[in-house]
Amino acid sequence: MESEYLRAKFSIIEDNRHASYIDHTLADILIIVMSAVLCGLDSLAEIMQHATNRSDFFKSKFGIEQIPSKPTVSRVLSMINGDAVAQVIIDIMRERSDIIGNIIAVDGKAIRSTSEPGKPHSALQILTAYLTESSVVIGQHAIHEKTNEIPVFQAMLGVLAIKDKTITADAMHCQKETCKRIIAAGGHYVFGLKENQKTLYDDVVLFINSEINGINTDSIEKAMTTEKSHGRYEKRICYKVTDISWLEGRENWIGLKTVFAVRRIITSKGKTTDEISYYITSNDTTPDELLRIVREHWKIESLHWLLDVTFSEDDCRILSENGHKTLNIFRKLALMIHKRYIASLNRKISVKANLLNCLMDDSQLGRLVDSL
Repeated sequence: MESEYLRAKFSIIEDNRHASYIDHTLADILIIVMSAVLCGLDSLAEIMQHATNRSDFFKSKFGIEQIPSKPTVSRVLSMINGDAVAQVIIDIMRERSDIIGNIIAVDGKAIRSTSEPGKPHSALQILTAYLTESSVVIGQHAIHEKTNEIPVFQAMLGVLAIKDKTITADAMHCQKETCKRIIAAGGHYVFGLKENQKTLYDDVVLFINSEINGINTDSIEKAMTTEKSHGRYEKRICYKVTDISWLEGRENWIGLKTVFAVRRIITSKGKTTDEISYYITSNDTTPDELLRIVREHWKIESLHWLLDVTFSEDDCRILSENGHKTLNIFRKLALMIHKRYIASLNRKISVKANLLNCLMDDSQLGRLVDSL
């Protein structure tokens, strides 16, 4: 990634500091923060130690002549518009990626360290739209209450390019208005189904379970996949209903074509679990494809898991909301870069191990930056 390209992109972000007091450009500070996150760092102390120890690297690679002070970086992370940073990073991810695939998974994640004492639901939530097959974030929005996801998601649909794409989301977003907006924009939907839509849920569960018990076999198509990895065996079975004329109120769900269920039978360490999830969709496709779509949605859950396990996002103690938004989108960029770089290698290595390699080796960090 050329330094001039980064500078041009970061210069789009408004710098609210008074010009008389600017000794370090906003682009230089964001490049330093980005580099630290690429090495798995995110506390202010770690970012500054990284910058100081690698002053020669920043000078030769990016032309940064002087490392800013800790108060300067802290002040910039507090005052910068985190949403504007996110949009620039999303643009970088789009421009520097081969955009493929037709599945957009949407899910929210809380940053737990931002919650007020005794108020876990007050934590900052980031709602993310993720093009799963490209590992690219194409939209995100910050909110403060989990229940606010529904209107924010509906508003996001107005700015995302979803024509001919399939939108996947959990049961919270199984809403008539959301379905209507997706169909109006030329997209498809696959939504989890739970008791927040109780009548629909009960009807679908009753019908599909009767098939599993061998009653309505003529109205169901099935597909199955199996997977074995590290002593864990998983069987997934899709039950697709071929005719929903029996479903009362189906006309209220714009675009609804079919309902289906996915049963997961997992054996690991001598224990077996058997669970089933139910879905609605406007995509009248094969049960094999429905299995694939549901499996693709898992990738955004994996993304959120990696933000916590690999980057310890829930433990981040940056005080400002803008700082959290900025670090969150840099982590997502870092995950995309690391995964893509690892995929280009002829050997297996974890993201965590590659982060450590970048932390310890300037040349490895440089190669990673250049790979984007």
